Amino acid sequence: MAEETFDLVVIGGGPGGYVAAIRAAQLGMRVACVEKDATLGGTCVNVGCIPSKALLDSSEKFHEAVHGLARRGVKVSGVELDLPAMMAWKDKVVAENTRGVDFLFKKNKIERLRGVGTIAAADRVVARLADGGERTLATRNILIATGSEVMTLPGVAIDEKRVVSSTGALSLSAVPRHLVVVGGGYIGLEMGSVWRRLGAEVTVVEYLDRITPGMDLEVAKGLQRVLGKLGMKFRLGTKVTAADAAGEGVRLTVEPAAGGTAETIACDVVLVAIGRRAYTAGLGLEAVGIVPDARGRVPIDEHFRTSVPGIWAIGDVVRGPMLAHKAEDEGAVCAEIIAGQSGHIDYDAIPGVVYTWPEVATVGKNEEELKAAGVAYKVGKFPMTANGRARCVGDTDGFVKILADARTEKILGVHIIAADAGTMIAECVLAMEYGASAEDIARTCHAHPTLNEAVKEAALAVDGRALHI
Repeated sequence: MAEETFDLVVIGGGPGGYVAAIRAAQLGMRVACVEKDATLGGTCVNVGCIPSKALLDSSEKFHEAVHGLARRGVKVSGVELDLPAMMAWKDKVVAENTRGVDFLFKKNKIERLRGVGTIAAADRVVARLADGGERTLATRNILIATGSEVMTLPGVAIDEKRVVSSTGALSLSAVPRHLVVVGGGYIGLEMGSVWRRLGAEVTVVEYLDRITPGMDLEVAKGLQRVLGKLGMKFRLGTKVTAADAAGEGVRLTVEPAAGGTAETIACDVVLVAIGRRAYTAGLGLEAVGIVPDARGRVPIDEHFRTSVPGIWAIGDVVRGPMLAHKAEDEGAVCAEIIAGQSGHIDYDAIPGVVYTWPEVATVGKNEEELKAAGVAYKVGKFPMTANGRARCVGDTDGFVKILADARTEKILGVHIIAADAGTMIAECVLAMEYGASAEDIARTCHAHPTLNEAVKEAALAVDGRALHI
C-alpha cells in the first residue's frame, strides 16, 4: 500500500497517547494513532484505573450496607453480594469510557490503526495490522506512548487464574477465601481492599519494612492502621521465593527479606503487584539508535525529545511516576511543543492518590525527602476527627499534613489521608503550581461544612494557629 504522510504518528492509545493525538489534531495536525489492542484507552481505561475504581466504589457500597448503615439509623437486611452483576457494572463502565475515546478520535479526525507500530526510521512507522497486512506511515514526527506492563516475580508464574496480575484481579469469578497480595504499593492495596470488603481474608506480603514506598512515612503508617481495621493483614520485611499452584490452591513460599527460615502460606489466589516496567517490545528502538536506560525506559530531554530528532516519548515509557494524569499532561504539552508552542510541567506538582477508603493523596515532597535534602521546614497537621463534615459522614480516620518552608512558608508538600482525599488534594496542587504559601491557603475562605476545611486548618497549623484543635 502506498505511503501516507502525517504530521504526527502516535504509537500507543493510552491516556498519554490519545490525549497527545487529540491535542495535536486540535492544533491543526494530521494525526494517526497505532494501538495494538481492540479498544483505545490503554491499561488505565481497560484494565487499570477505571475498572479498579468501579470495583472499589461498588465494594465500598456493599461493605457500608453490611457494616456501616445501621449506626446511622438505616437498617437493611438480606444484603447479598451479586458478583457477576458487580463485574458487569465494571465492564459497562469500561465500555462507556473506551467508546468515549473512540468518539473523540472521530470528532478530531484522527486516523486510528489497530496493530503493532514499529519505528522503521525517524520519519517512518510500519503498522502491522491486527487483521493482516501492514501500512507504512510517513510522518514528520513520531510519538512513543506505549506505556508499561506488569513486572513479574522470579519463581511465581502468572496464569491469571490462581496467580494473577492486576488484570486478573479485576475479573475473579468468585471471592477468594484467602487472597495474598505480593507488594504493598498502590495497586496491591487497592485490589486487596476490594476483595477484603467482599469477604476475603487478605494478607499483604511486602519486601520492605513498610507499605507504599516513597510515600510520607507518617501517612503510610496511618494507612496501614486503617487497612488493619478493615481486617487486612501485613507481612512486612518478607520476600516471596516461589509459588506452587499445582493443587487446589496456591502454596506460597516466603522468607524474611534479610534472610532466614522459609515458610509456606496457603491461599486460594495470589496477586502479584510488585510494580510495572516500561513497555518497548517491537518498537524498533535499536534500529533508529535509541538506547533504553538501565530501567528499560526511553531517555528524553526536558521537552520530551529522544536522541533522534523528530522522535518524542511520554508517559510510563519515560522517567517519572507511572500515573495516567502525568501521561495526559505530558501528551498535551508535547503536542504543543511539536506545534511550536512552549510548554512545561512542574513534576513537583503532580498528585498521587491511593483509592482505598479512606483515600490517601499526596503532592510534592515528603518529610523524609526534606530531611535528606537538609531543607528547613515547618509542619501543619489537622486531624479529620476535628472536621465537622467528616463527623457528619462518619469518616473521621486520617489527617491533613502540610509541609512548608520554614522561612517563607511556601508549600513544599501536602499529604492527606481522609475520605475523598483525592478530591481534597486538588486545591493543594493548584496552590503549589502558583507557588503559594500556607498563609495563602489559610487566608482563603473555605465553605462550611466541607472536608477541605481540614486543609485550611492544617495551613493555619503551620503557623501554630489552627482554630478547631
